[in-house]
Amino acid sequence: MDVGNIIRAIDSQNYHITNHADEEAEDDQLDIEEIFYSVRNGEIIKDYPEDQPHSSCLIYGKNIAGEPIHSVWAYDEENQRAILITVYRPDPARWINWRERRTES
Repeated sequence: MDVGNIIRAIDSQNYHITNHADEEAEDDQLDIEEIFYSVRNGEIIKDYPEDQPHSSCLIYGKNIAGEPIHSVWAYDEENQRAILITVYRPDPARWINWRERRTES
């Protein structure tokens, strides 16, 4: 997946935020602008090409304060629309450098 497509969709206001993502953002006290900022300055750390109805990806980025944010986005190629599936502040106990999941022991 190309993060540029997601950024272009965000910039053209062609996006959808799922109810789940909205609830998770509220739980983690994330506002939409800081989520968008993290995507614009982020990187894809995991692709989910088999997801349906659209492939998706996990993006790691930071907000303007430098705090890590993970967001999962799908991209509807037909409508050039980005879909925010979920978003959260990653737990440092579960991530190495915010990019790689720690293995459970």
